[in-house]
Amino acid sequence: MPFDKDPKGGGTNAGGSKSKIYCSNCYEWERFTQPDWTVEQMQEYVNGKMESLGIPPFLVRLFTKNMPKLERWKKH
Repeated sequence: MPFDKDPKGGGTNAGGSKSKIYCSNCYEWERFTQPDWTVEQMQEYVNGKMESLGIPPFLVRLFTKNMPKLERWKKH
């Protein structure tokens, strides 16, 4: 999710600082909000969130297509 569209301005690290990688829907207090989800499940969730914010579908696809390359998914 683009951080400028994130209502909380991004996820949070353990000390409360903002994550530079993950949004608040995915990451809070240095933990993933849905730790057991597959990348496909997260893409579906994020697609719905961004579309509800009025982001055009072609941009939603653009933002989520590289999600499998994020550090979180490299570990699995």
